[in-house]
Amino acid sequence: MQAKKRYLISLLTGAFLVLLIYLGGGGVPGPAAPGSRSRTHGYNRPDQPWPHFSDPLQHFSPWDHSDTEDYNVHISPRQKRDVNSSVYKGKRCRMQSCFDFSLCQRNGFKVYVYPQQKGEKISESYQNILSTIEGSRFYTSDPGQACVFVLSLDTLDRDQLSPQYVHNLKTKVQSLALWNNGRNHLIFNLYSGTWPDYTEDLGFDIGQAMLAKASISTENFRPNFDISIPLFSKEHPRTGGDRGYLKYNTIPPFRKYMLVFKGKRYLTGIGSDTRNALYHVHNAEDVVLLTTCKHGKDWQKHKDARCDKDNAEYDKYDYREMLHNSTFCLVPRGRRLGSFRFLEALQAACVPVMLSNGWELPFSEVIDWNTAAVIGDERLLLQIPSTVRSIHQDKILALRQQTQFLWEAYFSSVEKIVLTTLEIIQDRVLQQSSRSSVMWNSHPGGLFSLPQYSSYLGDFPFFYAKLGIKPSPKFTAVIHAVTPLVSQSQPILKLIVSVARSQYCAQIIVLWNCDKPLPAKQRWPATAVPIIVIEGENKVMSSRFQPYESLISDAVLSLDEDTVLSTTEVDFAFTVWQSFPERIVGYPARSHFWDNNKERWGYTSKWTNDYSMVLTGAAIYHRYYHFLYTHFLPSSLKSMVDQLANCEDILMNFLVSAVTKLPPVKVTQKKQYKETMMGQSSRASRWADPDHFAQRQTCMNKFASWFGGMPLVHSQMRLDPVLFKDQVSILRKKYREIERL
Repeated sequence: MQAKKRYLISLLTGAFLVLLIYLGGGGVPGPAAPGSRSRTHGYNRPDQPWPHFSDPLQHFSPWDHSDTEDYNVHISPRQKRDVNSSVYKGKRCRMQSCFDFSLCQRNGFKVYVYPQQKGEKISESYQNILSTIEGSRFYTSDPGQACVFVLSLDTLDRDQLSPQYVHNLKTKVQSLALWNNGRNHLIFNLYSGTWPDYTEDLGFDIGQAMLAKASISTENFRPNFDISIPLFSKEHPRTGGDRGYLKYNTIPPFRKYMLVFKGKRYLTGIGSDTRNALYHVHNAEDVVLLTTCKHGKDWQKHKDARCDKDNAEYDKYDYREMLHNSTFCLVPRGRRLGSFRFLEALQAACVPVMLSNGWELPFSEVIDWNTAAVIGDERLLLQIPSTVRSIHQDKILALRQQTQFLWEAYFSSVEKIVLTTLEIIQDRVLQQSSRSSVMWNSHPGGLFSLPQYSSYLGDFPFFYAKLGIKPSPKFTAVIHAVTPLVSQSQPILKLIVSVARSQYCAQIIVLWNCDKPLPAKQRWPATAVPIIVIEGENKVMSSRFQPYESLISDAVLSLDEDTVLSTTEVDFAFTVWQSFPERIVGYPARSHFWDNNKERWGYTSKWTNDYSMVLTGAAIYHRYYHFLYTHFLPSSLKSMVDQLANCEDILMNFLVSAVTKLPPVKVTQKKQYKETMMGQSSRASRWADPDHFAQRQTCMNKFASWFGGMPLVHSQMRLDPVLFKDQVSILRKKYREIERL
């Protein structure tokens, strides 16, 4: 009995000791402490969130774990590649940890482009990117003022088999004095990796640099740090770009084809699975999905049993005809995640159907792609036809309209792609004045909606209708004065009196751009509204469009000093503007035309059946355009205006039409206006001077060149008061004074 007891006690004691060893040793690892690392399971397990790091440059592990037995047993081949590949070394970078905000606080958001090194080749596409930056309002030639730095070394094509590939880039980048491990640098890239796996490795250590990259995967995309850009061809225009192809909204919005695609088929390798399966849903009727094996030098050696049939079917259809006559366009991945088909579909108002799992869509940080595209799944290819057929026609129309807005706002040129990239970064830097999602995804888009003006949508004229609000019921008159005040009978004094009598006038600002001293206060007429006299900045023409703090009303009535307008005309023009607050509304109209003989744009003041400009000598527009004129337009155009003392009104019309995509609005014409203007001594010499007219022709073409095309839009509409010239009693007419002019 005693022996049994001793045996039982010994057994329990041994079991207890084993349990202590088991729990106290490393048999079953417990939860790791914050910031600790598990050698057995590697550093970054996909089922665990990344811990917070203050310095993203530290390596994933403090030891070289790639050589340890435990590491090699438990890490996957993909994780090995991730650790060793340079594109992943800064994978934890975010703006808060890898960007020096202090560089942007001194001089604002300025971008420096490294000087081009002698002997370095630069592709046309990369030169377009650099030229866009150097011509933008963000550019600085002083690295000491820069917030962001852009390499002059061509990083667009990092495919080692490409003739555009730049060799020894790692050494060249590291030798740059300002590189600083890539901090505050922006790297543009369209192609990375090469056959057969096409990885996203750029072939050099990008350090803490931001990537503006095409075909970037969601796995490697660093949110709010990198920027996904579209893949564009070398033929993509630098500025301007063609408009979208949606000429009118057909109801119902169905086209000849429901779904189309035409492109290469890869027989093997990455990107081949989806394209090889497209023939399963092709019906040669309303779903036309065509592929060809006929690409590459040795395609016949590798063709499969379906190649000849596919090639024959492929040659039957014209790609452009399909593109412009289809409701939906399939955008499957190629060797890389991105595809040229994406931009082609957007421009053609063919709703993109994305089949590229894991692709971070272009500018996804700010663009809501659910409003312009159908996001499919490569694994559910057979369901795509039924999915697109189930979309209601109202939704289809909305999708097509949004494709046109996004194309023209952000993708139609290299310039827009680059500027959108820079504006996104600026929003991150200046978080207190960044754009809302509505600004990015509504007309006219983020590039024309400057948050430095206001973060409230109701302060912008083009959002009034969306918000269901109206502009303020008063206007501020801004009179541009360039001649000295020597007589009490001068036109400017009569003009002040007429404007001040308007029931809608809040105040009058006289912009004194005359070389003579300011007149004494008592020289100005007594009015019921305040008169503020401001000396023009440097006495230049552009100063009339400065965003003066004194402009307290939404509407600005811009006037030349010799304009002759009655109070009734002012009232009527303002009531018309309240219905068109995003446009220029006014009296003197001009037009543009294309001169085939000279192959340039022409300017005309002839009275014809249409017009495209309303001169700012007697016009009303929203005060936001003062801010946009001052802060959006490049100094080169404003300097040209100031040197010529001419064309500021044309430039303002270009700007407003570029924003709205609409013509100005002309109100009632009075025959005396033209003759009266010519009769005033202060401007008679200017209007009669042939050099003045020639300068305006030159301005037209210079402005069109910068805008990348002609933004002005012709109109044949003129708004007159109801009962204007009707054979009824004058007493029944509201604006009866206009009748007599």
